[in-house]
Amino acid sequence: MDRILKNLLDDFVNSRGEIIEDESVAFEQFVNFSVISSEYNRDFDIEDVTVGKGDDTGIDGVAILANGQLVNSTEDIDLLIQQNNYLEIKYVFVQAKTSPHFESSEINQFAFGVKDFFAETPMLRRNSDIQDWAQLSDYILSKATHFRENPMCKLYYVTAGVWNNDQNNRAVLDTTERELSEMNLFSDVNFMALGAREISTLYRQTKNRISATIAFAEKVTLPDLPDIDQAYYGILPFSEFKKLIVDENGNLRGIFYDNIRDFQGLSNPINSTIKETLQEANPELFTVLNNGVTVVASELRAAGNRFTVIDYQIVNGCQTSNILFDFRTHTELNNLRIPLRLIVTNNEDVKTKITVATNSQTAIKREQLQAMTEFQKNLERYYNSFQGDGRLHYERRDKQYQNDSSIPRTKIITMQTQIKAFGSMFLEMPHRVTSYFGGVVKQNIEVDSPTIFNPEHKFSPYYTSALAYYRLDAFFRTKALDSKYRKVKFFLLLLFRKLVSPENLPQNHMTSERQSERYCQPIIEILNDREKALSYFTRATEIVDQSPVVLEDKKALKNASTTKDLLDTWSKSHATSP
Repeated sequence: MDRILKNLLDDFVNSRGEIIEDESVAFEQFVNFSVISSEYNRDFDIEDVTVGKGDDTGIDGVAILANGQLVNSTEDIDLLIQQNNYLEIKYVFVQAKTSPHFESSEINQFAFGVKDFFAETPMLRRNSDIQDWAQLSDYILSKATHFRENPMCKLYYVTAGVWNNDQNNRAVLDTTERELSEMNLFSDVNFMALGAREISTLYRQTKNRISATIAFAEKVTLPDLPDIDQAYYGILPFSEFKKLIVDENGNLRGIFYDNIRDFQGLSNPINSTIKETLQEANPELFTVLNNGVTVVASELRAAGNRFTVIDYQIVNGCQTSNILFDFRTHTELNNLRIPLRLIVTNNEDVKTKITVATNSQTAIKREQLQAMTEFQKNLERYYNSFQGDGRLHYERRDKQYQNDSSIPRTKIITMQTQIKAFGSMFLEMPHRVTSYFGGVVKQNIEVDSPTIFNPEHKFSPYYTSALAYYRLDAFFRTKALDSKYRKVKFFLLLLFRKLVSPENLPQNHMTSERQSERYCQPIIEILNDREKALSYFTRATEIVDQSPVVLEDKKALKNASTTKDLLDTWSKSHATSP
């Protein structure tokens, strides 16, 4: 392994604060993270996609993307069908070798494993992770009537060497692409071999600030405004707008500030109307019928009409952008004009005001959006009030801390992690939070009286659940707890809380500063004592062992019965404890 690649690998391991003694295991995770991040530009748990262990059929990493979402259950697929009424599927398979050479026999073994993955009668032994992914794939293929087109399949074979397109190795790649295509399952198959240089580039891209260069000719410059560096209003051809929302790999960028709601799907009447307009004989009407898109950037470099927009987010236009993304290959729409506001500011309060003021075509009421946005901002401030090892960073905006090297990745709590930790620990629904994020949002946030991010809630339970998640994750990373329990980590958060404070925190107490602080402070004190926290989490794993829960049964872990079984086991042990 060359010095540069070794340095990047060390950076990856150190940023995760993980103890990995086997370099090959660290390299597998490094490659999985780098490759899958190039296909899916949102936060994900590397453990969820890493399958490289015994009986892995020659595969180290698997990701299935459905409608741009990283999915891991049949429930996710059903929800996406219900929401969007279609499926757009991409399979990603990864194999990583620390070898400085590309061996055709090793490449062929990986290729055979992928082909066996899709075989109706598989020949290779499969570990539980491969079995779970294959079962999910079978379910997806059974929903073929909802496919816009057959799935894409991408294979990445990565080593620490130099890819020189050797004839024998190239033959294995080409043959694999042809044989997978002959299965008639895929619209496109792409088998790529990456060496040290290519995988280093992918890893560096995970650290880069989002930027795009557009030709913005049809615009007016808005007058000077307080706390705004620059502001423009105009119309942008679709051919240029695509540069803002589509990344180098043809994926939708993770640039949506208000990412709680995500894409509402075509079941939303406004979205279906937008699509109908684009499909009509006169799609030009879109320009006058749509409210347009608002982009807020931290930096702008201009050279005439060529604008390089840096560190930007779409604060209004998530729904419009998602539908336009679906039409990205329709070259006949390249001259379609998109109304665009482009605002450059680093003032977070101004960004919040713009987000609220411009969001009118949404499923969330304006006053709900205002309250939720203010809640997020104040929750971030609450996090910032803590010091020492308990100092965490709440990322209310996607990739908010991506370019701050002083903040360890492990101390960044994303909005999705916050929802999952709080929902597991205080709402007692760990079986639900591992499903498609949009489903959790619809059931717990997009309602008149939300159970998560309720503007009346106090912040201590949110921070407490995040701190518990951070501590538990640290115990896994440092091998203090067996990694086999990672599959039930959100259940462990609930059991930890029950062990420390058996009585629940009533919903009405969550709106009381005094009551919520009184309840959470003893939990925080234990979490800040490493030995005590480890003792409680160890007891939580013992409860899992005593329960009828099967760790390898991924489907069962999404059922309410699993939560009930664990709470029943806890209750029995609690009743008999001295």
